[in-house]
Amino acid sequence: MSLVHEFEKSGNWLFRRRSWLPVFIAIPGFLILYFTDHQTITFKWEIEIIFLAIRIFGQIIRVLTVGFAPGNTSGRNTTSGQIADELNVTGIYSIVRHPLYTGNFFMWLGPVLFIRSAWFVVVFILAYWLYYERIMFAEEQFLRRKFGEAYDKWAEKVNAVIPSFRNYMPPRLSFSLKTVIRREYNSFINIFLTFLALDIARNYFISHKFMVTPMWGWLFLSAGIIWLFTRIIHKKTSWLFVEGR
Repeated sequence: MSLVHEFEKSGNWLFRRRSWLPVFIAIPGFLILYFTDHQTITFKWEIEIIFLAIRIFGQIIRVLTVGFAPGNTSGRNTTSGQIADELNVTGIYSIVRHPLYTGNFFMWLGPVLFIRSAWFVVVFILAYWLYYERIMFAEEQFLRRKFGEAYDKWAEKVNAVIPSFRNYMPPRLSFSLKTVIRREYNSFINIFLTFLALDIARNYFISHKFMVTPMWGWLFLSAGIIWLFTRIIHKKTSWLFVEGR
């Protein structure tokens, strides 16, 4: 099998299983948190707010991607494989070709920094790049076959993961807050759930007691209430449905 086909095959395999990536980050992360010097992981709200801000920055990138995207693009599809009814080339897609993966990087960088291990940050960056490089390759092969020359012309002008504003084009569609809420409310609660889990683990490793730092407890509780109401609305009503989005 040629490298092109091997890369595409492995990329499609990873694409369908990319929801498992958090597991491969969390397991070594908790182990490092357990064995690290406890003095370096004690609660400091000023630093941990920065970690939270980095993760929220990644979520904002996802919001700007999903909010302007048409339906059946920029999705969470995994089992069905690649889906793209049209080629996104405006808005954030005129700045970077894979904005969701750029956003995901920052969403995971925040929790990785929480562990306070420089070498783990380096390993995470390398592993994330190797993991998503195959996925991006397979995704671009799919788009190239489907959209042909239109895709090649767009890809020549727009970087893969490092944003550049030199060719910015305003979004073709208006921003849809309902679409963002419908598609990202689980991602929103996971921001605070991840930090809550890290906080509980950190406190247990230090004191051998299950404790929640008040800041993380209140943040998770507030986010949880928002998530619960949003889920009820999403499951019991059609209010968040937007035609074509």
